[in-house]
Amino acid sequence: MWQEINDTLYKKFSFQDFSEAFGFISRVALAAEKMNHHPHWANTYNIVEIWLSTHDAGDKITIKDHQLSKKIDEIFS
Repeated sequence: MWQEINDTLYKKFSFQDFSEAFGFISRVALAAEKMNHHPHWANTYNIVEIWLSTHDAGDKITIKDHQLSKKIDEIFS
């Protein structure tokens, strides 16, 4: 479940290994590029953390963030 933390949507994803995590990151990157809405994220081995906010809106959560979070959840499932 996405959490609202400090004006961002945040979620932590766990994978079997680094390869699965990196594949997920690659698929999310392609979706984000199509939406022209790019996440802040971190990856450590099999963990990917993602923070979403809209820079053009003063780094606040907007509909763009909710749309991308939905797409990310689809990619993860």
